[in-house]
Amino acid sequence: MKLKFALLFTTIALTLAACSSNQSENDKSEENGEKNKIEAVETSVAKSDGNVIDLVAKEAILKLNSEVTVDAWTFNGSVPGTQIRVTEGETVKIKLKNELSEPVAIHWHGIHVQNDMDGIPGVTQNAVQPGETFTYEFTPMVPGTYMYHTHQNAVNQLDMGLYGSFIVEPKEKTYDRDYTLMLDEWISNPEESNMEMSTNENGHMNHGEMSGEHGASSNEHDGNGMGHDMSVYDIFTMNGKSGDSIEPLKVKEGEKVRIRLANIGYVSHNIHLHGHKFKVVAIDGQELSEPQEIKDQLIAIAPGERYDIEFLADNPGKWYLEEHGDAGGTAGMKAIIQYEGNSDSKDKSDQNKNLPLFTFNNYGRSEAGKFTLDQNYDVEYTMNLNGNNDKNVWTINGKSFPDIDGLNVEKGDLVKVKLVNNSPKGVDHPMHLHGHSFQVLSKNGKTVEGSPIIKDTINLKPGDEYVVAFEADNPGNWLFHCHDLHHATGGMVDLIKYKGFQQSFTPDPDANNKPE
Repeated sequence: MKLKFALLFTTIALTLAACSSNQSENDKSEENGEKNKIEAVETSVAKSDGNVIDLVAKEAILKLNSEVTVDAWTFNGSVPGTQIRVTEGETVKIKLKNELSEPVAIHWHGIHVQNDMDGIPGVTQNAVQPGETFTYEFTPMVPGTYMYHTHQNAVNQLDMGLYGSFIVEPKEKTYDRDYTLMLDEWISNPEESNMEMSTNENGHMNHGEMSGEHGASSNEHDGNGMGHDMSVYDIFTMNGKSGDSIEPLKVKEGEKVRIRLANIGYVSHNIHLHGHKFKVVAIDGQELSEPQEIKDQLIAIAPGERYDIEFLADNPGKWYLEEHGDAGGTAGMKAIIQYEGNSDSKDKSDQNKNLPLFTFNNYGRSEAGKFTLDQNYDVEYTMNLNGNNDKNVWTINGKSFPDIDGLNVEKGDLVKVKLVNNSPKGVDHPMHLHGHSFQVLSKNGKTVEGSPIIKDTINLKPGDEYVVAFEADNPGNWLFHCHDLHHATGGMVDLIKYKGFQQSFTPDPDANNKPE
């Protein structure tokens, strides 16, 4: 049985439980003459229109390409799950039904929801047990590209496919075509990967060190004592498909095309649009001010980030939107830009070509944002990010969740946060803040000079220092964590706590809440 690679990263007990749960369910189904798993279906689109949207968490068999299928956990039988589309200011109700063998919950990544709708087991709600339901209700106000995904034992559940895209549409559109591509990574056959197992001093099993530094160091570990090597992800996918199985992006000459790129995986991806000038029009769901056209630059998209690009379809032919690099799964992350009525068959792909990386530091029209570096702030906070591969612990200011101090704020506080990545070479930390967006003020001591950059996820490479600011305008208890969820599971989770806030649920000790 082929499982997503993240199942290999838990303790022996959890690994056996995770791997055997599907097998035991299969055994039961065989005894009963039933089939629990079905083939994954194509991703559908759900618009609210005042009705309740149903999301059913269930198993399916996902075909990644012509040769590889994997066992997946899905929302509504597809990976990604049903795409949810609402109009800005529209209240949406989403009913989650859990048909899996483990508890689940849904986090609305990047959307400013009220705290009890954030979907964090043990922090904002109890995990939804097998056979039970939970209804989420909120009103997205900012048009843009967002995601939803499980936040219960997410290092495993999300990695098996429990995610989808969430698009908040503007009341007036300015584009003709609109595509969403969710970027992810899978391993084709973990049983045959050349991994050596050893026991550390704590009695946990570690994967032997392997080569490769694509998005993470070659011998990282999660908090359960297991190493993780990102280079063994050998299949990169767009919308759950790889290589020739990826649906072409059809365009018509003269159209303005928006492509929403959302990274739900654990590896950063460098994406290139061939044959066209384009604009980066939004980052993490927030529109940029007067973005200028660029060409032949790579968009580096870290876990949890979203980048929207737009281009004018003015160059008929066969072009690609593709990953660049030398990692094992790179060749499969390639979508054809297909002009209607054009029969050009010449392959213009060049995924090994070195191109410059796009940077937002001086991009777009320079204008004043809400915050500046030198204004007065009510709260100033530093987050030193570090990790210890020997002890398999990831820390913020020397502490690991849940044994942390957290950051106390009051409603209305202006908060400035300095984030510093002190981790070893090759270890990125894409830090994601729940319930809020922050303005990026500087990177490595240099002020952001172009369009104000508003984000909810910021990727720090080793040695990077970012200063960001936000207003504490959404009372609750909110996570601020690394979206390489191996690091989050290993403790790289902080908590923003509003003084005087009273949570609306009672933690259930029997709910098996696992918020990381």
